[in-house]
Amino acid sequence: MSTSGRPGRRLIQLYAGLALYGASSALLVAAGLGLEPWNVLHQGLAELTGLTIGVVSIAVGAVVLLLWIPLRQRPSLGTVSNVFVVGLAMDGTLALLPDVHALAVRVPLLVAGIVLNGAATGLYIAASFGPGPRDGLMTGLHRRTGRSIRLMRTVVEVTVVVTGFALGGTIGIGTVLYAVSIGPLAQLFLRVFAAPPAPGGGTVVAAVTPDGAILRP
Repeated sequence: MSTSGRPGRRLIQLYAGLALYGASSALLVAAGLGLEPWNVLHQGLAELTGLTIGVVSIAVGAVVLLLWIPLRQRPSLGTVSNVFVVGLAMDGTLALLPDVHALAVRVPLLVAGIVLNGAATGLYIAASFGPGPRDGLMTGLHRRTGRSIRLMRTVVEVTVVVTGFALGGTIGIGTVLYAVSIGPLAQLFLRVFAAPPAPGGGTVVAAVTPDGAILRP
């Protein structure tokens, strides 16, 4: 996988993708119809601690990053940026959004949040600056246990959803819709945002696998 060439474009993709990911997560929070797995946990912890969901996201990302040490994972620019940018963008977007109560507004917010999340995922993965902390946890567990990435992802995400729900996080139709649509959306936008061939003839995302593409920050 060639990552040479067009570093400026890749940096823009990385930070635009992470910021949009945070914004899309904020739309799901505002819709109140169910969150993606990790944000169910973040919301539950926010309810418990009184902190904002963005601050909790940053704190959880930092803790997950510490778990990389025994898994012998090495963080990259994209990994560290992920920890901070997503949470800050989420809190910033939530501060700008008005309270919504009408279902006729909440449903479009949910759909927009899921589609934007898929676009954001395609952007930051195509930038090839390394996985997010939660992605690295799953791939690290895969390497250490020999189990499939899909199984490790399922185990981790079921655990965080159950824990988050027990703490007061929101599970709903949005959680289910997100789960079934984020993979195809991420794959679609990964192709849309793939960097053009570098001078050597390779492409920045040539070796991204389907399993890797559906992992999220």
